[in-house]
Amino acid sequence: MKLNTLKPATGARRNAKRVGRGPGSGNGKTAGRGHKGQRSRAGGYHKVGFEGGQMPLQRRLPKRGFRSRRGEVAEIRLRDLAKLDAAVVDLEVLRQAGLLGRNVKRAKVIARGGGADAGPGRALTLKGIAASKGARAAIEQAGGAVEDR
Repeated sequence: MKLNTLKPATGARRNAKRVGRGPGSGNGKTAGRGHKGQRSRAGGYHKVGFEGGQMPLQRRLPKRGFRSRRGEVAEIRLRDLAKLDAAVVDLEVLRQAGLLGRNVKRAKVIARGGGADAGPGRALTLKGIAASKGARAAIEQAGGAVEDR
């Protein structure tokens, strides 16, 4: 087998339809566009959802609902971690401590609120919780670690 001899299987590729090439082709005269009207003309078309001037469906139906994802991500301050008893901190530990709500799916530790140099004061391990650059540095300086997801 050589690359210059490769070709598709018989019947795999059909010839393109040649429109407007006389009555014998089956697509002569109007070239399959029918008679008159906007769709028969060159360049004649309209935007998606246009219903001929009738109020379109997407404008007839009422607007409803919006679910904000704002409550799903929480920020935890570094000074709040110092109050926890656990050595390994994950979402469940933060929930039990009352730092997270029930619908929170992700959390991030930030170094604000207590000075960037005020770390947790002891070695902590964060599991499945993101940390800002400053918070990560403070935790690692105290001998802790941040395990990303």
